[in-house]
Amino acid sequence: MPLTFTFDPPVTPALRDGLLDLWTDVTNAGGAVGFVPTVTREEVRPALVTHFVAMAEGRARLLVGHDEEGRVAAAAFLTFNTHRLMTHWVWLYTVMVHPRHQGRGHGRDLLAAAEEAARGLGGVEAIRLTCRGGLGLERFYASCGYKEVGRVPGAIRVAPGDDRDDVIMLLPLT
Repeated sequence: MPLTFTFDPPVTPALRDGLLDLWTDVTNAGGAVGFVPTVTREEVRPALVTHFVAMAEGRARLLVGHDEEGRVAAAAFLTFNTHRLMTHWVWLYTVMVHPRHQGRGHGRDLLAAAEEAARGLGGVEAIRLTCRGGLGLERFYASCGYKEVGRVPGAIRVAPGDDRDDVIMLLPLT
């Protein structure tokens, strides 16, 4: 079943809890979304609140995918640049598909919905994201049209002695 995507959904307690569950479950399944396993909802909560604050201030927008049961199954945040010379592109942060929905093309669907949302913002010419090296994520993003435009070796310390590259990817919209 396809996911149903909503851009800028109302932030309700159910959405908040769904996002917390999604972020926690993705991390604990080994997803590279700002944490390393094992995390709890309470450890993830401050990061989600930071995104909500950015949304309230108009600096970020939320894209959510719900499954056929109405559960939060995917999400990503589009964040505007504050630097006056970089307002023509947006960041894509915290790109997540719940482990129970992976392998069904929902990641591609999420990225396509993010691209559509960015095109609708007006004046946005590209989407930029970073991903953790060593997991094959850059191949996935490349298969969705993103191009690797930079790499910072060892910039992400997952654990002592386990440093990963910070891979910078770009999707031109023009």
